[in-house]
Amino acid sequence: MKNLAFPYATTTTTTDSLLLAEIGVVLIFLGVIAYFAKKISISTVPFFLIAGLAFGTGGIADLELSTSFLNTGAQIGAVLLLLLLGLEYSAKELTDTLRIHWSAGLVDFAANALPGAIIGLLLGWGWVGAVVLSGLTYVSSSGIAAELISESGWNKSEMAKRTISILALEDMALAIYLPIISSVVIGVSIVTGLISISIAFIIIGLVILVSLRREGIFVGVLSNQSSISLLLTVFGAALVAAGVANLVGFSGAVAAFLVGLLLTGEVAEAARERLSPLRDFFAALFFLFFGLAIDPVTIISVIPIALVLAVVGIIGKLAVGYVIGKDMQSGDTWKRIGAYLIPRGEFSIVIAALAVSTSFGEELKSITIAYVIITTLIASLILRYFRSSFELTK
Repeated sequence: MKNLAFPYATTTTTTDSLLLAEIGVVLIFLGVIAYFAKKISISTVPFFLIAGLAFGTGGIADLELSTSFLNTGAQIGAVLLLLLLGLEYSAKELTDTLRIHWSAGLVDFAANALPGAIIGLLLGWGWVGAVVLSGLTYVSSSGIAAELISESGWNKSEMAKRTISILALEDMALAIYLPIISSVVIGVSIVTGLISISIAFIIIGLVILVSLRREGIFVGVLSNQSSISLLLTVFGAALVAAGVANLVGFSGAVAAFLVGLLLTGEVAEAARERLSPLRDFFAALFFLFFGLAIDPVTIISVIPIALVLAVVGIIGKLAVGYVIGKDMQSGDTWKRIGAYLIPRGEFSIVIAALAVSTSFGEELKSITIAYVIITTLIASLILRYFRSSFELTK
C-alpha cells in the first residue's frame, strides 16, 4: 500500500498553508455577507454573486489559490441544490400538480419562456440561443422562493402551496429541458441528439414510474439507518449518480434530482434536515464561483439587456401570480405569489454554465449574473414594500 502522510503533517508547504488561510477568509467573508443579508431581509444570492465579481477576474483581488477548491465546491453545490429539490416532492405530488395546475403552467411558459426565446433571436444568437435564453428566463429560483416564503412565516399557507405548485411544474419541465439543452449546445448531430434526448426521457419516465408504483421502495432500506449513515448514503448516491450521468452525456444535476425523487416520506424529510446545512454551504460556493469567472467590466455593456429581461420577467411572473391567486380571499395575494416567483437564481446559472461553450456563452454569463441580481433584489424589495398591505387567511 502506498505510504500516505498524515493530512496535517509538518510537511505542509507554504502554498498549502496559504490555501487554507485563503479558503478560511473566503468562508468568513461569506458568513458576514449572510449575516447582513439576513438583517435586511434580502436573499444572500445577489451578494454572493457580487462577492464573486469582486474577487474574480478583473476584480479587486484574485482568489487564484483556492480556485480548484471553489470549482469542486460549486459542482457539489449544484448537485445538492437539485438533490434537495427532488427530496421536496414525490412523483405522485408532481403528477397531481401537473393535473391540477397545468393551465397556470401554460401561462407561465407563454409569459416567460417565449419572450426569452424571442429576445434570443433578436440578439442574433440563432435558434440555439433562443432555446437557451427561453429556459433561463422561464425557470424561477426554487431555493430563493423557499427562502422568501420561510422568512415571511407562511410556509403552510394556501398561498405557499400554490406558489410551490408553479415551482414544481417548472422543476418538472427543467428535468426534461436540461438534457435537451445539453445536447443542443454541444452541437451533436440530429440523430445523436435525438438518441440522447430519448434516453433522458426514458430515464426520467422510469424513475417516475418506479416512484409511483413502488413508492417507498428505498425507504425500508434507509429508514433504520443512523443520522450519519443516512447523510453519507444519500449524499454519496447523488454524487455517484451525477458523476456517472455526466460520463454518459446525461445531466448530472437532473440525475441528482431523480435520486431525491425516489425518496419519500420520513426518509426524505430526515435527509432534507441533514443535508440542508451542506446545501447552504456548497450553494454559497456555487454562486461565488460563478461570479469569480466573470470580469465585472463585461457586465456594464449587457446591463440594458439584463434590465429588459428583468422587466419582461417581472411582468411575466406577476401574470402567473394573478392567474393562480386571483380567486383567493385577499385581492392582493396574487402580487405576493408573483413576487415569490420573480427571482431567478441557481437554475438560470446552471443553464448559462451549460451554454458557456457557445459563441454567445461569455456574453450570456454576464447577462445572467446581472439578471439574477436584479430580479432577486427587486423581488425582495417588492415583498418588503407590500408586506404591511397583505392579508391572508392561513
